This record gives sequence, structure tokens and C-alpha cells, in this order.
Amino acid sequence: MAFPRRSEKKKDEFDKRTIEIRRVTRVTGGGKRFKFRTTVAVGDHMGKVGIGTAKSSDVSQSIEKATRQAKKSMFVLLLKDGTVPHEVSCKYRSAMVILKPSKKGKGIIAGGPMRMIAALAGIESVTGKILSRTKNKLNIAQATMGALKKLKIHHESSPAAAEHAEKK
Repeated sequence: MAFPRRSEKKKDEFDKRTIEIRRVTRVTGGGKRFKFRTTVAVGDHMGKVGIGTAKSSDVSQSIEKATRQAKKSMFVLLLKDGTVPHEVSCKYRSAMVILKPSKKGKGIIAGGPMRMIAALAGIESVTGKILSRTKNKLNIAQATMGALKKLKIHHESSPAAAEHAEKK
């Protein structure tokens, strides 16, 4: 009977991308305490996507914690022909984003965290625009996720939508 070696890790079915690693500081009477805040997006390129944020004193540990948070917050995205079914926008704190459907083969026309999240979700062609002046990647990522959660279900267009409807 052969036991699996520790070096042989199980291949994760989700792809992850680090959106941001930021050093944060807590000032105490004895000085400054440093930690790292990491934001990670996780997706399977077939309609499931989530983001997570975590803090730790070590970068690799904060990435692992954020990845676990992202997997907990995953949801099924309902697409139509590789794009979003209709125009949708969302505001999260200082960030305002808009996502518009585009023709097949046009690609992902969006910047920063919007592009990463769309690629991880399996969106093949979409036009995205950040309407606010903020450069805060965490708020932009949260606004993008909020916009994707607002998408209406089109039962006839997506196999994921049909599967989602059967579960209800």
C-alpha cells in the first residue's frame, strides 16, 4: 500500500490571481506594527468567481487566508454567449464601475481588477469602465463583483442558469 507523499499536492480546480498586496501599519505606544493585507480573486473560467481579503504578518500566509476567503465567497455567474447578458453597473464606496456586453471575439476591454475578475469568471468578451476617480483596487474589485451579482438570469441562454433554476 503506497501512501501519497507530502510533496504531491492535489491540483486545485480554481485559478487564483493576486489583485493587491498592501503593507498596513498599526501604531501603538511601543511603536509601529506591520501586517500585510492581500486581496485575491479566484475563479474556474467557467462561470464561478469570488474575491477574498485577509491580513497577516507574513505575505504567504495572508495570500492563503485570502484564497480561503475567496473560495467561501464564490458564486455562479450566468453568461450569455461568453459575455454579460445586459449592461450593469455598481457603486461600492468610492468606486463606480459599468459592464457592457460586447460582440464575440472582441475580448475583455477593461482595466486593472475588472480585467482579472472577468478573465477568472470565464467572460470572453466584455467592455468595462471605471467611472470613478479612485485607484483603490479593493473597492474596484468589490464594485465589479457587485455588478456581476446584479446580472439577471436568462434561463434559455446559459447551461449554468438552467442548472441554477433546477436547484431552486
